[in-house]
Amino acid sequence: MPSSLAAAPTQPEVVAVLGGGAAGFFGAIACAEANPQLTVLLLEKSPKLLGKVRISGGGRCNVTHACESAAQLVQHYPRGGRQLKEAFRRFGVPDTIAWFAQRGVALKTEADGRMFPTTDSSETIVRALEDAARRAGVRVLTRTAVEQIRPLAAGGFTLTFSEVNPLLGKELHVSRLLVATGGNPKPAAYDWLRELGHTIAEPVPSLFTFNVPTSPLRELPGVSVPQARVVLAGEKLQYEGPLLVTHWGVSGPAVLKLSAWGARRLHELGYHGTALVSWVPIHTDETLRPWAQEFRLENGKKQVAAHPQFGLPARLWRTLAAEAGIGPETRWSDLPAKAQNRLLELLLRTPLQVQGKTTHKDEFVTCGGVPLSEVSLTTLESRRVPGLYFAGEVLDIDGITGGFNFQAAWTTGFLAGQAIARPTKG
Repeated sequence: MPSSLAAAPTQPEVVAVLGGGAAGFFGAIACAEANPQLTVLLLEKSPKLLGKVRISGGGRCNVTHACESAAQLVQHYPRGGRQLKEAFRRFGVPDTIAWFAQRGVALKTEADGRMFPTTDSSETIVRALEDAARRAGVRVLTRTAVEQIRPLAAGGFTLTFSEVNPLLGKELHVSRLLVATGGNPKPAAYDWLRELGHTIAEPVPSLFTFNVPTSPLRELPGVSVPQARVVLAGEKLQYEGPLLVTHWGVSGPAVLKLSAWGARRLHELGYHGTALVSWVPIHTDETLRPWAQEFRLENGKKQVAAHPQFGLPARLWRTLAAEAGIGPETRWSDLPAKAQNRLLELLLRTPLQVQGKTTHKDEFVTCGGVPLSEVSLTTLESRRVPGLYFAGEVLDIDGITGGFNFQAAWTTGFLAGQAIARPTKG
């Protein structure tokens, strides 16, 4: 890259994107493709690009979720979805599918609605993004950390790097700037945006698993059920879906989605509380007790612990029976009423004492960041600093697990990139 890029403050053709993740790449590509006359720089402070893309979905990359309409899509965002409804109409799931298809990447839909590349490899998505950036002429620089951003009175910004860049020098003047640096759980990480005049919604973790060190299920790691309901006792927080027992507690979509919807409340509670797990969410007290009476009459000779019901894993059923005080030889006909009631209670509400959280695999999602009220929802341009744009998780928007956070990144990145590509007035 010519060193003259850093020479004069009057080069409106130079724009910069901060952040080499999904939103940053998508924004840079959209900008460069929409206006080839621009010099688009993508600056990433670390040596690695597209880190979350590589690890998402267990290395398969959960690109998006099969939602046909924006109205359907917004229901999966605890924060920000409603405000971005129109943005999702302009670039939604069908547009994401088409974008990747046009670049040789076919996506498939799994039974739960998650969409992955047909190769089942995140490297397919990484290559598609890197190839698209290269073809569009985006200049990608890693190990390039911006230390300070100074808005210029005449428009544009001066970027000061933490170290002298061999290609750009110590400072760079750009006409417009897209910030796509992702979420960060540390409030201090947003100080530089506060200095630019933005407020910040306090960042707190979202999408995490529950630590239950005293769990009665601690001997059952790896056991899963396809449908369970998790309720946070004393709160209006619950979610239903697959649940996985882990070495440290419980995980799976039911827990992860509950953590997303309850991110701020769980933070206030210090990640301590009682999670009540219903292993039979199709039942209530009113329906489960009559079932037990009928089953007992018809199956009195069967040993309770030896015959799992409701499709529950045998190990889980035996553990619940033992917790109810039911011996391995006890038959239904000999089951004391107290033990039967205890078993039914555990089926409906197994109490787990949550004492902390654990990041889901190597992924992390943060709720918080730049409030959407401070951004134009049409262009993603800051309402406080002209020429400054935002995309991805640096905004106060986050979705539940299932491809929704990537869809927000594709949508906001694309719309911001196209807006930046439009010629400046004057």
